[in-house]
Amino acid sequence: MDNLSVHQHKKVQAWLARKRKFQINYTPTYASWLNQIEIRFSILMRDILKDGVWHSKKQLVDQLMAYFQHYNETNAKPF
Repeated sequence: MDNLSVHQHKKVQAWLARKRKFQINYTPTYASWLNQIEIRFSILMRDILKDGVWHSKKQLVDQLMAYFQHYNETNAKPF
């Protein structure tokens, strides 16, 4: 889990304490791999998905694959 404040709430902590099957591991603040995924999906949403209209699943997949290839060749770099 990340260190979102709701994960640290007393009620959440008490509930987790009663659940023996759960072992919680927190990621370091501002170092979560989820941040990178959120950034990637945000870019994808802005560039392709927002206001998109596809008439078939194949059309969507083809557009996404073309976008990924173009993005990897021109824009891809570590954040």
